[in-house]
Amino acid sequence: MAGDAEATRRRLLDAAAKEFAEYGIAGARVDRIAAAAQSNKAQIYHYFTNKDGLFDAVMRELAGHTVREAPIDAADLPEYAGRLYDRFAADPVMARLANWYRLEGSGYAAVDLVVASTRDKLAAVTKAQEEGLIPDRFTPVEVLALVVHLSSLWFAVTPEMGLLTEDIPHERRREVVVAAVRALLRD
Repeated sequence: MAGDAEATRRRLLDAAAKEFAEYGIAGARVDRIAAAAQSNKAQIYHYFTNKDGLFDAVMRELAGHTVREAPIDAADLPEYAGRLYDRFAADPVMARLANWYRLEGSGYAAVDLVVASTRDKLAAVTKAQEEGLIPDRFTPVEVLALVVHLSSLWFAVTPEMGLLTEDIPHERRREVVVAAVRALLRD
């Protein structure tokens, strides 16, 4: 019985991730999520309370994967940026969810794991600056914001820019991200 419950919960999370990635938070519909998960709306409310709770669960899972797969190394922020880029490239649904979260997420409760992870990253960047490993011409918040946004650069372009950049191979895109972060950190 527990296996069935976990399987249902997993199907709901997977279907919700795709729905939120496609339609955003406001545009996502619980009836479509339930149908895609071969479940029903009652199960969504049972496991997640409401659509916002389901979105929070999706984002918490996404953040957990990212923290594990792309841990920060403040002494080597260019390569950290490359790992973040790799994470976005490996999971287009995640990239779209991140964009929707940036657009619509301010009205939602912050995902605890994202808040904690961001604080840890800021502490690591601060320490690296104090130890002289990276320059301090930008504040730790500015450094982290630049690194994160450069890492997701290729996944948040306008349709017109997307047409101009569609032939740039994955390896080159990653190279550009790493080189741009390296250039930002030169004294």
